[in-house]
Amino acid sequence: MIENNPDTPWEDLTGTDRHAACLLAARDGDRKALAALVSDLTPLIWHVARGNGLDRQAAEDVAQNVWLGFLRHLHRMREPRALVAWLIVTARREARRTWPEAKRVSAETTEDVPSDFGLPEPEALRDERDRTLWAAFGRLPRRCQELLRLTVLEGRAQYEAVAAALTMPRGSIGPTRGRCLKNLRTELEQG
Repeated sequence: MIENNPDTPWEDLTGTDRHAACLLAARDGDRKALAALVSDLTPLIWHVARGNGLDRQAAEDVAQNVWLGFLRHLHRMREPRALVAWLIVTARREARRTWPEAKRVSAETTEDVPSDFGLPEPEALRDERDRTLWAAFGRLPRRCQELLRLTVLEGRAQYEAVAAALTMPRGSIGPTRGRCLKNLRTELEQG
């Protein structure tokens, strides 16, 4: 049996329990706990920003601003288990605040996708498939886009946090996600 390291009690925890334990340790000045939170949750913040129409650079700026806000509010957060929901809402607000300044994008560009393939044909087919998928994704309602982006990171964003961030009942996330995926499939077939 693996015992918890007293220096990093969150190591064997996952999801909300891990994030709450890290937040509490970070309040006490534990830099490892803060680093664990940043490592675990920055991809989620980044996806929320990208899902709100920001380009890569603007999304990185949003992530940085969200973490700075987190540090300013660290000792005022009353419910450590609500951290992910707080980060999602804060990232969404920060992304919307930067909309006028940011270059909007509807899809990843080929420059954003690193290539390790030698032949151009498979990459060209993949790029075309990706462009078609992102174009169909962009035609979905914003709420479906947000839900799909957040639930793709299911291991990072627990359904409770997604429900809180999108202000919807937890039990409706799966069925709504299914309808959004069906709509995406329809968009792909029509596009």
